[in-house]
Amino acid sequence: MNHPATASAAPRKAAASASTDGAHLNQRSRAYQGFRQQIIDARIRPGQFVSQRELVELLQMPLGAVRELIPRLEAAGLIKTVPQRGLQIASVDMKLIRNAWQVRAMVEREAVVNFARVASQDTIQRLIDQHEAILTRAMKPLPDDDLERDAQAVDWGLHDLMVDAIGNEILTEIYRVNSLHVRLIRYDADSMRPVQVVPAMREHLEFLRALADGDGEGALARMMAHIEQSKHRVLGGMLRAGQVPAG
Repeated sequence: MNHPATASAAPRKAAASASTDGAHLNQRSRAYQGFRQQIIDARIRPGQFVSQRELVELLQMPLGAVRELIPRLEAAGLIKTVPQRGLQIASVDMKLIRNAWQVRAMVEREAVVNFARVASQDTIQRLIDQHEAILTRAMKPLPDDDLERDAQAVDWGLHDLMVDAIGNEILTEIYRVNSLHVRLIRYDADSMRPVQVVPAMREHLEFLRALADGDGEGALARMMAHIEQSKHRVLGGMLRAGQVPAG
């Protein structure tokens, strides 16, 4: 027979262990989200070398959490370990561009078909209002220091919303990782950033208005065209900047 004190101690140990595991998992998640934000904010460049210590400073996370993060980033193709040089952020080449946009097209095709079925008119109208507000700001002659940040939030917010609406966590994770590759590529096309907002918002609005009209096939065609046009804009920016990637 178990002693009462021993029996009561067992649940406490289990609870403490679960709490420790939960905190550990949360720390790893925070480290990954921190790395993701570094890419979104363009603080990490494609091809850049970083050390574990530099990642600790960038992410404001303990060394242990950063060391556990590295295999996940390597598996996602976001970094690679180079002997005697350290960790290298994924470089941009034509193979990466082709692969990243192919994944976008495959996932978002399914996302658009589903979104056309499940999105309410209120949701679609809210998205239209957000895009029209960004487009209005982009057309003003005076500079808007927050425009690019807000435009990206609206732009990627639409794509993420549609993918999340599928309700497939595996697909969402694949898409989120791929979107980080796309953002690394977009950062290399920095010279095109000022002129990307207007066409992107207009293409999104064409897509959303087709949805509002109940034209699912038209909406799909417009989103696929938008994805292709976004790739051409990035490649055009790289050509202008002399950043033609090999591969």
